[in-house]
Amino acid sequence: MSDMMSTKVTEAGQAGTVPRPRTQDTGSATSLVTDRGTTSIDDGVVAKIAGLAAREVSGVYAMGGGAARAFGSMRGMVGGEPSISQGVSVEVGERQAAVDLDVVAEYGTVIPELAAAVRKNVIGAVERMCGLEVTEVNIRVGDVHLPGQDRDRQPEGPGMGAEQEPRVR
Repeated sequence: MSDMMSTKVTEAGQAGTVPRPRTQDTGSATSLVTDRGTTSIDDGVVAKIAGLAAREVSGVYAMGGGAARAFGSMRGMVGGEPSISQGVSVEVGERQAAVDLDVVAEYGTVIPELAAAVRKNVIGAVERMCGLEVTEVNIRVGDVHLPGQDRDRQPEGPGMGAEQEPRVR
């Protein structure tokens, strides 16, 4: 059992044990491929875990490209659930996974630090929860969210608002 666990020091300075990625065929019950059978994990499961892990990082405003975010916002208007895996693409093999993310960063966030934090969080979550070795996490920052930039905000400027005085009488 100890070869499947490692010691990790938490932020509070306390030592605890966390499971190591279970990718080696040791024949134990915790391996994905054993002499008693194979456990397969669907791409959608890994995508949801990666999407949630990426959203947990401070500085990530949203996930997905412009069209995906627009479609997600329209789905929300008609009462649909937001997609947790929006902006996430994965390839899953028997023992490994690769993840591609489309991220919208908050303005003022240092993008290389954001990418490193997202990468670390996604790798940790997928390896811990799925037992898959994450070979790569590619991050594309496709937009920056500016302060005060909300979809519900009324447009400003001449000719932009619906409740403005007519220009010609």
